Amino acid sequence: MKRKVKELIKEVRHSSADVRIGKAGVSERVINEIKRRLKEKGVIKVKMLKSTLKVEGKNRFEIAKEVAEKVGAKLVEVRGRTFILLLPEVVEKKLKTPS
Repeated sequence: MKRKVKELIKEVRHSSADVRIGKAGVSERVINEIKRRLKEKGVIKVKMLKSTLKVEGKNRFEIAKEVAEKVGAKLVEVRGRTFILLLPEVVEKKLKTPS
């Protein structure tokens, strides 16, 4: 099971970002979109534009942690201005059901 989760994370790591946080910052609209994508996929990649850091007045780690807390997901990793979020219950459910 753990191996399959790692494979899912690896796939997401090498794909393009699912959600981009722009100059509007971490808005309610962005949070809702991240929640929707997490429920759909279980693991998503989020990218912050440079303007996000200026608007929010925080560093990339703080923003990633804040987003993870707001959506109730686990922060897997932060690389540059990109981070990966995981919703364990959705991933487990996805791996148990045959596709």
